[in-house]
Amino acid sequence: MEVRRFKLAGRVLPIIGIIVLTKFFCHYNNLEFLSLNSLFTAIISANIFLIGFLLSGVMSDYKESEKIPSDISSSVEAMADEGKSIMSKDKKEGKEFILHCTILLESIKEWFQGEKKTSDVMSKIDNLNNHFILFEKYLQPNYIVRMKNEQNFIRKSINRSHAIKDTNFIGSGYDIAEIITILLIFGFIFVKMNPFYESIFFVSFVSFVLVYMILLIKDLDNPFGHNMKHETENVSLKPLDQARDRLIKYLKENSL
Repeated sequence: MEVRRFKLAGRVLPIIGIIVLTKFFCHYNNLEFLSLNSLFTAIISANIFLIGFLLSGVMSDYKESEKIPSDISSSVEAMADEGKSIMSKDKKEGKEFILHCTILLESIKEWFQGEKKTSDVMSKIDNLNNHFILFEKYLQPNYIVRMKNEQNFIRKSINRSHAIKDTNFIGSGYDIAEIITILLIFGFIFVKMNPFYESIFFVSFVSFVLVYMILLIKDLDNPFGHNMKHETENVSLKPLDQARDRLIKYLKENSL
């Protein structure tokens, strides 16, 4: 079982511990001045509804983001296939193009991990044109057009990923959800519920769910947060590694 599945819960538990200790302090010092009523439970329901709305919104972007690394690797490999056919006519140029594709895949992975700038990746994508010009004497125009289309798709995918990384889904929605959750937690601390030890269970349980869901939404809103130590729900970059490894293997098997 993967440890990262519990990483987010591990971030929430210390917060719940503080809430429970504060609740004990307020109870034994007679600081509970609020009474539990239907309005309080209605606010909890409204906040859960808002959190559900935010979660459904970020999930659509997350599902789209999951496809991006595999789509990019497929496009790069599709271009590399033309380089393999070029090797029968110009071995040096074919190998250089495939090598460029492997470097491009590695650069894109490093960009997702926050180790390279967007301009660096775009430069490597643009440099594919140098190879396309040399390919014109070996390939028919429709093959070059197909490779240009793959190049354009990769460029669009990088731009789309950049927008997803830098854009928050309804920032004001996050703010109101956080404010309501904080006010509810303060309400849990100062509300008087009997029996007391049952109230501890419900306070800790509801607080855990609310805090956990807000952190999860923030995590899902940045599916490419591989460079952030607190991010847990990042999309897999394995398709990029696997495509790069296949191309490297091909180069090794066909190097003379």
